[in-house]
Amino acid sequence: MHTLDVAIIGAGFAGIGAAIRLQQHGIHNFMIVERAATIGGTWRDNTYPGAACDIPSRLYCYSFAPNPNWTHTYSGSAEILDYLHALVTEHRLRPYIRLGHNVTGLAFDERTGVWQITLEGRALAMLARSVVLAAGPLANPSLPDIRGIDTYRGRKIHSARWDHDYDFTDKRVAVIGTGASAVQIIPELVDTAATVKVFQRTPGWVLPRINRRTNNLVKQLYRKVPLAERLARHAWFYGHESVAVGVVWNSPLTRAVELVGTAQLRRQVEDPWLRRQLTPNFRAGCKRLLLSDEYYPALQRANCTLITWPIARICEEGIRTAEGVEHRADCIVFATGFDVSKAGTPIPVVGRDGRLLAEEWARGAYAYKSVAVSGYPNLFLTFGPNSGPGHNSAFVYLEAQLDYLVRAVGTILERNLRMLDVRRDRQDRYNAAIQRRLAATTWNSGCRSWYLTEDRFNPTMYPGFATQYVHHLRSVDLDDYLLVESTAGQ
Repeated sequence: MHTLDVAIIGAGFAGIGAAIRLQQHGIHNFMIVERAATIGGTWRDNTYPGAACDIPSRLYCYSFAPNPNWTHTYSGSAEILDYLHALVTEHRLRPYIRLGHNVTGLAFDERTGVWQITLEGRALAMLARSVVLAAGPLANPSLPDIRGIDTYRGRKIHSARWDHDYDFTDKRVAVIGTGASAVQIIPELVDTAATVKVFQRTPGWVLPRINRRTNNLVKQLYRKVPLAERLARHAWFYGHESVAVGVVWNSPLTRAVELVGTAQLRRQVEDPWLRRQLTPNFRAGCKRLLLSDEYYPALQRANCTLITWPIARICEEGIRTAEGVEHRADCIVFATGFDVSKAGTPIPVVGRDGRLLAEEWARGAYAYKSVAVSGYPNLFLTFGPNSGPGHNSAFVYLEAQLDYLVRAVGTILERNLRMLDVRRDRQDRYNAAIQRRLAATTWNSGCRSWYLTEDRFNPTMYPGFATQYVHHLRSVDLDDYLLVESTAGQ
């Protein structure tokens, strides 16, 4: 069987970006496998009404593949997906992509230095010297563990699996969740549904989202003078980088962020009791900040009601809250996010000596520089443990990871290595430092969030500036790795 130099699992932004960077470094013996029928990842799946990015468009693209044609300050999901398809076309990646290939497991053969990749419904495994696990953290929708959820007889719709055939006109709609997707969905639903009841567990900090249409003259400038776009990108980047002081750590700037959120709440919500229900009881940054100018006005529409009583159960006709009231609904929209792999792994991964990554990550995921895990040679992660940004674009972190893993793959090929395996002591030292730094961040300041495991271990976020993270991944320090050369004939 043909052995690939690299197998890339996932055809979202991470997988497509990895393929482009491999090409640009002269590595062409790779393949992208994707379980779905089309590419796109998060932006293929999230097509709910109002779906858009809350990071400015100038930062929500690769620096090595800028897009001068963004139409707004914050792009909608369709435009982002179009950008990804354009990348595939421009870099001629279609022949490298295998759609409908669902990976069911990875196993490393220490004797040959090859990963065996099993695929659903296929007898033969795919073989690759290196694997890039680019499945993404926001791939699998999460339904809440609420008693009676399976007994509900109406329509259930998750924000990441939107049913575009369902007509919300004159329907009674319940929305569970008030996070990043909910604040975009709810203003759209109140325009069509008869009633919308929003079930809130915890209010979040909502900041203004000033979304402007990009002038055609500006687009032309960016197309003709790429330096102008690079300067705009740098301006956005360092503006967001400065926000880390108030979002990642508790500082006087944290209070400034809260004052902006409070001012928005006071300006848009007249009723004192509703304002009290919408006021967070945690520091800004502890949970993901929300950007919206339409959310608070939508909650005050005549056909919209905010419910703050805890949900006791879901019943056949709707939702029953703790005080005993049953709220009937024709449809329940679950804006409840994703099953983020904070512990365990999305697919079985077997490393050296038969070790299982899911078992090692049972109490919380960890990695060396978010990219490699000791005992799993030649396996590289994107958006791995402790690479989540709380203040800047994920693309900055992702680009650093892609450049790092491409250099590592290049080392494997150039030196004909059987194994490039990070040393356990270097990995442990790195993660101990990360966790010490996380203890002083707002994310570990007491609120409940999807960043943390049940025992409050934080495997998700990076405790620092984006520039610090990029610096950490600027070079592959081979002293931190065990290098095992291939024997003759391999």
